[in-house]
Amino acid sequence: MSDTQCRPVAFLLTGGQVADCAAADTLLDAITQPTELVHADKGYDSNAVRQKIGAKGAAPNIPPKRNRIWKNCFSPVLYRDRNAIERMFGRLKDFRRVATRYDKLAETFHATLCIAAIVSYWL
Repeated sequence: MSDTQCRPVAFLLTGGQVADCAAADTLLDAITQPTELVHADKGYDSNAVRQKIGAKGAAPNIPPKRNRIWKNCFSPVLYRDRNAIERMFGRLKDFRRVATRYDKLAETFHATLCIAAIVSYWL
């Protein structure tokens, strides 16, 4: 999760077989500042995620999955701002250790991500 200035707000490591919407509940709890709009990709398109975003007082801007019968409101113009998360990941992957994931343990890799974020954005 990142803010509008491409700075990381929260990281959550999951297994490769875990769906994005399963981790969304934990990530959305990390939102502490009031926000009006939350962007996410199609992996987060579920009713539970949309309700959780609404409960936080924000509006979800998530493109609907192809198999969704009822298409929710979605603005492609506003969705352009979602590239902030992609730019954040691109900047973190400038660190070779993050891009190749040399660490075998998840907690070690999470610590590496946090250190790379601190060096990249907060120092």
